[in-house]
Amino acid sequence: MNEENIDGTNGCSKVRTGTQNEAALLALMEKTGYNMVQENGQRKFGGPPPGWEGPPPPRGCEVFVGKIPRDMYEDELVPVFERAGKIYEFRLMMEFSGENRGYAFVMYTTKEEAQLAIRILNNYEIRPGKFIGVCVSLDNCRLFIGAIPKEKKKEDILDEMRKVTEGVVDVIVYPSATDKTKNRGFAFVEYESHRAAAMARRKLIPGTFQLWGHTIQVDWADPEKEVDEETMQRVKVLYVRNLMISTTEETIKAEFNKFKPGAVERVKKLRDYAFVHFFNREDAVAAMSVMNGKCIDGASIEVTLAKPVNKENTWRQHLNGQISPNSENLIVFTNKEENHPKTLGKLPALPARLNGQHSPSPPEVERCTYPFYPGTKLTPISMYSLKSNHFNSAVMHLDYYCNKNNWAPPEYYLYSTTSQDGKVLLVYKIVIPAIANGSQSYFMPDKLCTTLEDAKELAAQFTLLHLDREHNPFSLDLCRRIWRK
Repeated sequence: MNEENIDGTNGCSKVRTGTQNEAALLALMEKTGYNMVQENGQRKFGGPPPGWEGPPPPRGCEVFVGKIPRDMYEDELVPVFERAGKIYEFRLMMEFSGENRGYAFVMYTTKEEAQLAIRILNNYEIRPGKFIGVCVSLDNCRLFIGAIPKEKKKEDILDEMRKVTEGVVDVIVYPSATDKTKNRGFAFVEYESHRAAAMARRKLIPGTFQLWGHTIQVDWADPEKEVDEETMQRVKVLYVRNLMISTTEETIKAEFNKFKPGAVERVKKLRDYAFVHFFNREDAVAAMSVMNGKCIDGASIEVTLAKPVNKENTWRQHLNGQISPNSENLIVFTNKEENHPKTLGKLPALPARLNGQHSPSPPEVERCTYPFYPGTKLTPISMYSLKSNHFNSAVMHLDYYCNKNNWAPPEYYLYSTTSQDGKVLLVYKIVIPAIANGSQSYFMPDKLCTTLEDAKELAAQFTLLHLDREHNPFSLDLCRRIWRK
């Protein structure tokens, strides 16, 4: 342990920094009885707190805090977060200069306290005009492994990962949407602890490690969105995965209605997964038990309760835009019964891969104007030097994403048809040259639009959403988002 700022010898602590309120930090430590130590770029307050007995709190007790003013420290932050419950440990990320890095992790003693902190402190105005973001933070025990040969089975991958890393518990492999005898070119490896996963990632991450003669790609896997138990108790929608591409919504509805005719309200299918809406929750739970593992059109399906998302904030979860594959409303598509598209809604905030680096909490872009004063110095820049959160258009995100992966720009091909009432309807086909020789040579949404702008935007959204399904080795950031580094 490299103690830098705190010397707790004989109960006398001294904070050496020129930018922080030394007396206030010492007073906080004296009042609470908590220890404070700085190591590896973070300062830990507590962990454990005074008088704590037993193991640390379980997963789900920690929250991530973003958008913290850089000159704010524990003496101001701890009292705010104590409003939600007893703090087990407060970890403030620190710069060498003595300022904080804008984010922290707060572990409470119970999950209920962590959930309360999210409810009462997310978007809390911690200083005039300064709002913090608070969301759940989990220790990640799962790695994403890309560029795996598609003919390899789960047992092959499990045996190989156990040979090269320690602490492997399980491997999760999904069959290809188009060929169920093959995997999708990636897998998720579950480890016994966050430390074991971190050590494995450190060993495999340089990009030169090979399995079966292939250079694999490794990063943290994306967690599923955490939903509180009370909300899940009201869910009456099932998430169904591993469907055949050819399976229709009508077939799915008929199969799920077999156990109780008329129980299914509607079905929405996207590629090889679908959402089955029931009129009653009891029927949904019963159908989940009956249908999980059943075969539809020759494919063994997996059925779980769908995790609801905020429809008004679909693309901006967890402060920096987190996508969960079993969350509905990723894109608002046109109903088949209608001849006009619904509003596309908010555009996705999908960060592209930036040399393997992720920002823990990139702020949302301010959509406003500022006065341009005479004599203001302007510097020419490329759009690719900006961060992904400067873009609010899916078309721009896709172009940016391709550039950051060293791909040629996407190619758009426009097609049209005429509706029954005589309207000209438009759709774009998008070709990504870098992966055009793969199993999917182009991306085209199954919805038509009445305006050119909507057609192009919908096609870009569709492409961004589906890049991670069949071409995962090339699209790490669309497959998973950061948990905790």
